[in-house]
Amino acid sequence: MAISRLRLAQTKKTAITKQQRRQMAELLQQGKEESAKIRVENIIRDDMLIELLEYLELYCELLLARIGLLSSSPLAANSAPGELHVQVCPPGLEEAVKSIIFAAQYTEIKELMSVKDLLAHKFGKEFYLRALNDEETSTEARVPHKILSRCSVEPPSPELVRLYLSEIAKVYNVPFSELEVESDEEDYDGEGGTGIAVLDPPSFIEDDIEPKEAEKTEPISVLPPGMSTDNPQPSVSIPKGIAVTRKKRASDVGLNPQAAPAGGYAKKKVDDDLDALRKRFEALKKN
Repeated sequence: MAISRLRLAQTKKTAITKQQRRQMAELLQQGKEESAKIRVENIIRDDMLIELLEYLELYCELLLARIGLLSSSPLAANSAPGELHVQVCPPGLEEAVKSIIFAAQYTEIKELMSVKDLLAHKFGKEFYLRALNDEETSTEARVPHKILSRCSVEPPSPELVRLYLSEIAKVYNVPFSELEVESDEEDYDGEGGTGIAVLDPPSFIEDDIEPKEAEKTEPISVLPPGMSTDNPQPSVSIPKGIAVTRKKRASDVGLNPQAAPAGGYAKKKVDDDLDALRKRFEALKKN
């Protein structure tokens, strides 16, 4: 039940953040950059919460897959009075158990809170408090940093705020004074090669835009990793001696990302329609 609730919460939060990004684009279009810098912090926090929910979903699935290991764990040797039922947490599940106990309070999901209470009852009050306070012992590890960082209440750094607004400006083709101009030509050592095409890194903002398929004439297409709060500028390392062709996003050339590009195909279609119309007129005159 907790797994399904976590997935539902991710879906709702993702829909909200998409709407918020469009609002940020409108603010940038109106030149209200200071207001956008403040309000974009809500988007960053929501993105971090979505990533936290994804981790907790994986941990819950791990506990479900290893339910037999949980039920067969040995009793603790030095149990407190009244806690004779307390068991030792298996080392392979320690990270998942501690992460759920620590992060459940940040999600406001009742089903996950119930899982936390069950784990606290199973492994004892002392283990529960160590996980809740992120304490390290000689035999137990701490809560992973990837969980701690996504539960932090610290405001995002100015650099992360700038990167978010830059990506919003690129995707929605709106002006932003701190947007870095990317060079169309990049220097690579060596000439020739296998003709590998490298697609521009997809943004976490472009998750509602369907990616274009690689052209059949290209032997290999490389899709870099998606952006996240931990890796806001993903990139792909290209070995020396390999020619690279970089494809631009529609937003980079001033087009609507979801609109079909106009070009010779549209002009050819209009000419064909005119020719067909002339032929019908000539046929009517003959009759």
